[in-house]
Amino acid sequence: MIYLKTDDEIELLRQSNLLVGKTLAEVAKLIRPGVTTRQLDTIAEQYIRDNGAVPTFKGFLGPSGIPFPASICTSVNGQVVHGIPNDNPLEEGDIVSVDCGTFMNGFCGDSAYTFCVGEVSSEVLQLLRTTKEALYLGIEKAVHGNRLGDISYAVEQHCEAQSYGVVREFVGHGVGKNMHEDPAVPNYGRRGTGVMLKKGMCIAIEPMITMGDRHILLEPDGWSVRTRDGKYAAHYEHTVAIGKGEAEILSSFRYIEEVLGENAI
Repeated sequence: MIYLKTDDEIELLRQSNLLVGKTLAEVAKLIRPGVTTRQLDTIAEQYIRDNGAVPTFKGFLGPSGIPFPASICTSVNGQVVHGIPNDNPLEEGDIVSVDCGTFMNGFCGDSAYTFCVGEVSSEVLQLLRTTKEALYLGIEKAVHGNRLGDISYAVEQHCEAQSYGVVREFVGHGVGKNMHEDPAVPNYGRRGTGVMLKKGMCIAIEPMITMGDRHILLEPDGWSVRTRDGKYAAHYEHTVAIGKGEAEILSSFRYIEEVLGENAI
């Protein structure tokens, strides 16, 4: 069941999503060699709760039946998504994808950003740029009257043109009163196929792109997903409302990039 949101509901979704962007900016202030992802999680949870929201990820039951133990997902290097924060210090040249969700005023926020830890290689920077570009190319297709496959195709074509892998087992999704709603939003597909997009639909578009092949493995913790070949992966995500002229981005990278300054991708 796909729920179309009213303008008032979209405004509530925007508030939750902007809080996600501000939380990720707080995380961005701390990311550097020597910091642990558990430290990032502590700061994120405190910020979310201090602003009258709750972290939607904490305690969320996954397919394995294991509750997620943290407030953000921190996926380092070859981890694609759902990395569990831990006490391992980040190192120079690492990347860390931080996915964050909030619940406030009855609606969810969801967004993700991949950060560099110190200086990273030019090859890794290109992966991040391409993944972020693919996100915005997908958003350009998120307009009333298009098909879901138009978003998927835009993401897939842009990334595969540079020989990157497009993860297929994990996809974007609808967002509303629940963190995951219909429809599923794959990062691969054919133009002109799939669900018709309508004004009032709110979806999370989230390319998960690998430097090597697209194949992945689930780690023993029951949550963390990594590339099978160990190569780096990037993950960017926005929650958007389908519009008649153009999509309305409800989340924001502005706060993050104000922190990163000239180091922003």
